[in-house]
Amino acid sequence: MFIPTTREEAVVLGWERFDVILITGDAYIDSPFLGPALIGHVLMDAGYRVGIIAQPDVKSGADVTRLGEPLLFWGVSSGSVDSLVSNYTASGKRRMQDDLTPGGRNDRRPDRAVIVYSNLIREHFKNTAPIVIGGIEAGMRRIAHYDFYDDRVRRSILFDAKADILVYGMGERPVLELADCLKKGRDYRVVRGICHISGNRIDTYIELPSYERVLQDKREFVQMSRLFIRNTDPVSGRGMIQMHGNRYLVHNPPAVPLTSDELDRVYELPYERSVHPFYKKMGEVRALGTIQFSITTHRGCFGGCSFCSISVHQGSAVVSRSEASIIREAKSFTRHREFKGIIADIGGPTANMYGMLCKSMLRRGLCADKRCAGDYLCKSMSVSHKSLISLLGKIRKLPGVRKAFVASGIRHDLVLADHDAGEQYLSEILRHHVSGQLKIAPEHCVDRVLDLMGKPSAESLIAFRDLFNRLNRQVRKKQFLTYYLIAAHPGCTLEDMKQLRGFTGRELRLVPEQVQIFTALPSTLSTVMYYTGVDPSSGEKVFVERDVREKERQKRVVTGPGRRKPPSRKNI
Repeated sequence: MFIPTTREEAVVLGWERFDVILITGDAYIDSPFLGPALIGHVLMDAGYRVGIIAQPDVKSGADVTRLGEPLLFWGVSSGSVDSLVSNYTASGKRRMQDDLTPGGRNDRRPDRAVIVYSNLIREHFKNTAPIVIGGIEAGMRRIAHYDFYDDRVRRSILFDAKADILVYGMGERPVLELADCLKKGRDYRVVRGICHISGNRIDTYIELPSYERVLQDKREFVQMSRLFIRNTDPVSGRGMIQMHGNRYLVHNPPAVPLTSDELDRVYELPYERSVHPFYKKMGEVRALGTIQFSITTHRGCFGGCSFCSISVHQGSAVVSRSEASIIREAKSFTRHREFKGIIADIGGPTANMYGMLCKSMLRRGLCADKRCAGDYLCKSMSVSHKSLISLLGKIRKLPGVRKAFVASGIRHDLVLADHDAGEQYLSEILRHHVSGQLKIAPEHCVDRVLDLMGKPSAESLIAFRDLFNRLNRQVRKKQFLTYYLIAAHPGCTLEDMKQLRGFTGRELRLVPEQVQIFTALPSTLSTVMYYTGVDPSSGEKVFVERDVREKERQKRVVTGPGRRKPPSRKNI
């Protein structure tokens, strides 16, 4: 069922008042791929009365007041993406299109949506129920952070939004515990996975350098970032506090991740997998085509890419759903009135990490002195594609499923590291689960830049390309590799991009189209490098290109001018 978004729906359900009202910057698609919809269903499954308001008009109170005031709390999110990333390119240009807005025009999501929506609630409801902020925008801005769009250090978003509570990470467990505390009048400040503001320090928590200190001294910013990243692991992470003026941001230890059984239940709740009729009449929501019949197989990523938010948000430990649960979800698609037999994607943050885990990580948490992957793969990491091969084979044999794609990117180094089943996995993908192109993300070819990015070497890319070409010839299909590349990452110079252009032409035999200029996302290692000019892992200085025109020049060095060369027959 849809989560109610109108009073009329609440009346049909016999609800006089909502327990929780969720505000989101995305159109309301009832899908587990959208956080507010998923959290709403989790709360409803636990017996709470939940309403949702998508993309409220911020110039009036018509939308934000239409469901009344909740009994327990407001839940506020910018949506699936940080609103500034959604609204602007890395060069600062306004994006004209938004696939998560009806009609596709980018005119419904305000900049700094979490702050705007929280203030909108305060404007129309005085002394209201607690405002709880969450999602990627709130979570990645939960401590003092460098803001790329303001080009300055901002304080925790909890202060700027004037909210009461911040839920960070994957929020099912802390949101349920929080709702229970508020319902029963218990102290919610002990819940793991939340932040709140206090006038008192907690002596057992680690004290980060204050907002005022990191604002004035980049060395303090580096130290804050090291402590923060070290304590984002749910096993080993400790609570933290950070002074802002005369008050403390209290950052409780991370929530314990859901178990596989709990994850199964979350993804098998009764999602409609469609746009709510209230919003559907406003225009097509293009993102629906991508997520409507896609399956999440797991959460978490141990890839360790320095520029990525996934490990900070979802965690480094991979938690996989059971094969039986995933197959039940696939079967449910065949009963959906709009299903045409195509599963658009079977994957996760990294498609081929399903079933992979590190027993040491489960016991002791994330290692502080080494990466799980990158230019080498830790020996403690169990890497096998056998369970994924079995899963994909069973899904494609389901009656009513004509094609099941793996559209999420894969880690090519993991395929090479799996000497038992890696080649078989890639062969299965090429035979049955690719629509002409397979996505991988080498990002660069220069070892020094790759090391700063936390990516594997160019040698592993070449080895994977050779394997791909050999298997491609065996399956007798005309399929290609799609390469994601990054320009102007910290440490990357114009000369490095010239080397990348030579590498792509010589080794990959193409002029790349998908080159992205680095965007400094809050609370990532790469952003620490970008702001401070220092690699927080080594303490060494790093070159940073800050001029927008020079960033664009770095991109153009690789993307053109030049004519795309079609692959020769011998490379297919």
